[in-house]
Amino acid sequence: MTPSAPVLFFGHGNPMNAVTDNAYGRKWHALGRGMPRPKAILSISAHWYIEQTAVTTSAQPSTIHDFGGFPRELYEVQYAAPGDSALARRVQELLAPLTYVAPDDRWGFDHGTWSVLRHVFPDADVPVVQLSIDETKPPRFHYELARHLAPLRDQGVLVIGSGNVVHNLHTFAWGQHPVEPFDWALRFEAQVRDLILDGKHEALIDYESLGRDALLSVPTPDHFLPLVYVLALRRDDDAVTFPVEGVDGGSVSMLAVDIRATA
Repeated sequence: MTPSAPVLFFGHGNPMNAVTDNAYGRKWHALGRGMPRPKAILSISAHWYIEQTAVTTSAQPSTIHDFGGFPRELYEVQYAAPGDSALARRVQELLAPLTYVAPDDRWGFDHGTWSVLRHVFPDADVPVVQLSIDETKPPRFHYELARHLAPLRDQGVLVIGSGNVVHNLHTFAWGQHPVEPFDWALRFEAQVRDLILDGKHEALIDYESLGRDALLSVPTPDHFLPLVYVLALRRDDDAVTFPVEGVDGGSVSMLAVDIRATA
């Protein structure tokens, strides 16, 4: 029996991680080398945060450079992985009981997806589909929606979420390296880790009730919600590890969460 595919959450951080030789990229690459090649990838990125649930249907999705003010080399990156229309249709079928999933042939791979995947699967030979995050819906909706994606794991599809456990750009120390993380960022990241290990997903769905550290760490939901999707796909017999750690600029967590079957 083929084991179910893992589920991964990546803290993607600064887009320059896509082209910089650093510990984050090397660990992302090691994750790719350490798992069986998936049939396809479904990515939930913080950077496709719109007023509906949509799925990419293009056969050759474009590489979206959704940022400004970075070196030219970053804008020259192309992640030429193919799309997967069959997976897009399957996602629509699985989520139909909860919501209509709009087909979208214009959106491609935003940097939440490609800045990580160009390290994890540098050959860009695994088909990739993106699922949007509906900004009009509460975290509970996203958790329940993601639970309907569970059959994909048994069909060889790697589901990834790309965001950040802590993401506060108002306090980010641009251009200052290294910089000590804020105490509230470290406390909240540690709290999230403990809640994940204890299987206390309810507390993470209702993260705003976790107090001041949570409100500072998650001023907007977009970067936290990909983690909610990943946690919804966790099974009782899965092992959980944190293969990537670190806090950039004092207030952006690079924590990765690896959820996979123990057998």
